[in-house]
Amino acid sequence: MQFYKILILKIFTILIFFFLTTEFILAKKIRLASTTSTENSGLLDYLIPFFEEKTGFIVNVIVAGTGQALRMGKDGNVDALLVHAPIAEKEFIASGFGVNRKNVMYNDFIFVGPENDPAGIFGENNALNVLRKIAKKKHYFVSRGDDSGTHKKELSLWKNVKIKTERMWYMEVGQGMGRVLQIANELGAYTLTDRGTWLTMIPKLSLKLLSEGDPKLYNPYSIIAINPALYPKVNYIGAISLIEWITSIEGKKLIEKYKINGEKLFIPIKIKN
Repeated sequence: MQFYKILILKIFTILIFFFLTTEFILAKKIRLASTTSTENSGLLDYLIPFFEEKTGFIVNVIVAGTGQALRMGKDGNVDALLVHAPIAEKEFIASGFGVNRKNVMYNDFIFVGPENDPAGIFGENNALNVLRKIAKKKHYFVSRGDDSGTHKKELSLWKNVKIKTERMWYMEVGQGMGRVLQIANELGAYTLTDRGTWLTMIPKLSLKLLSEGDPKLYNPYSIIAINPALYPKVNYIGAISLIEWITSIEGKKLIEKYKINGEKLFIPIKIKN
């Protein structure tokens, strides 16, 4: 009888230890939903180890388009978001799903396409005119079609030019930015891309940067914590720690230092919300 009591006590002790250890691990784990552009560019692979070493948190990055990332946040399946669709972000906050939204950095969108440039967009610094010329020529244009921040920007531009795209030349592929650039490269097509992903993929592509510089192509990124009042089980402390670090002087200096072939991929936003 004494043997069974000792055995039960040992099992109980092991279970308590397992529970406490699991709770500790979960408390140190941050689920961050972030865009394909931060992944494709290598920025998070560069940044996160600095944060983890300093704080002891472990960041699990879930790569998704901004629309999908926001849906994960609405379901309480992540702790924080790093996204780039300001209008959708503000709606997310207003609906009570997110808190502590902070500006982090920016780059811009650019138009790339085949070197022979059949639509004649080279040097055009008006994004709406770029789309008008592509539509007029009916040359292939590859759209992400995935509700990402890039896709949202592209749709807003098409809406402004009031041109209805046609399936014979406009292709929605439902893919991340890296894959879209590969498809456009294979087809000799035009596409809209963030500069960060473009810079990382230049060696693999024959496409050329043809149009840039329109203020409408400004591409800001923000970080948001999921509202713990709505989802008590989210790691709010971890999310806030990440937000404070990535928007700190240290975090912004690291973002500014990140370059490929001597070119900055992202520029930290120095003003606060």
